[in-house]
Amino acid sequence: MKKFQVVGIGNAMVDVLASADEGFLAANGIGKGIMQLIDMKRAVDLYDRIGPAKEISGGSAANTIAGVAHLGGRTAYVGKVCDDQLGRIFAHDLRAQGAVYETPMATPGGAQETGRCIILVTPDGERSMNTYLGWSEFLTPEDIFEQQMAEAEWIYLEGYRFDGPASHQAFAKAIAACKGAGGRVSITLSDPFCVERHRDAFRRMIRDDVDLLFANRAELLSMYKTEDFPAALKAAAAEVAIVACTEGEKGAHILSGGQHWHVPAIPTDIVDATGAGDLFAGAFLWGLTNGHGLETSGRMGCLAASEVISHVGARPEADLTGLFRKHGLL
Repeated sequence: MKKFQVVGIGNAMVDVLASADEGFLAANGIGKGIMQLIDMKRAVDLYDRIGPAKEISGGSAANTIAGVAHLGGRTAYVGKVCDDQLGRIFAHDLRAQGAVYETPMATPGGAQETGRCIILVTPDGERSMNTYLGWSEFLTPEDIFEQQMAEAEWIYLEGYRFDGPASHQAFAKAIAACKGAGGRVSITLSDPFCVERHRDAFRRMIRDDVDLLFANRAELLSMYKTEDFPAALKAAAAEVAIVACTEGEKGAHILSGGQHWHVPAIPTDIVDATGAGDLFAGAFLWGLTNGHGLETSGRMGCLAASEVISHVGARPEADLTGLFRKHGLL
């Protein structure tokens, strides 16, 4: 048994969540339902314009790892923050979930602070993300501990991290250490615009190194440059051993070894869609590393996604293990 079931690598962020209407998005040049990178000046300006906000530790891969930890999984996270107020909040919240977090904090001062994502939630529950990467952008190969990667059954790579200047080298180091010790690699595409920026690099990694691909419908269509969703699923399944693709209210598609399972979504009132894909991945990986089949792991993922969109914030609040038992998955 390896020390860790899953080790995640991503942008360490604190989410700043506020409600907004369509008019506010339009007036402030915010694209609905996507992630836009912003600088510190824009982050300060937007923060001054939004209404009452709630600060919750986030970051896509960190949310996934928090989900694994919440379920009792052996897990760790790699992501860079500054030793400032938000950075300390981030580290505390992740460790409190039970995850190992040992990435050295950056020293305060200079032009960078801990990254934050200003998330505007419209009345339909859709989230529009405005991300200031801060120190998370500067994760380097030196922040990757090879022994930790070697001790992982799976590593989980966040697609957003492709925007960092040294991220590709950091991922390469992590992949080599993990695979060299018999571990496996999963990645999430994160966002269709992220795919557009880095499609060639994604495709190389998927073909050469990835064992499990997480995506949603829009990201997969972007990756394979098609509007034909079944064709995109087929193309992905030809390149990677396991594909887990979510499709919103239509549930999720799991493909592996020539088989295709469709897992229905769990109906719920959407309060905040932030973290749905992150928690799907966390529960799926937990299921997989605890000996459950792909279809059952997919059902666990859909249940976890349903729970997280029923409240504000991208970390689970209900007992996911209890939900799995209630639905006959444990």
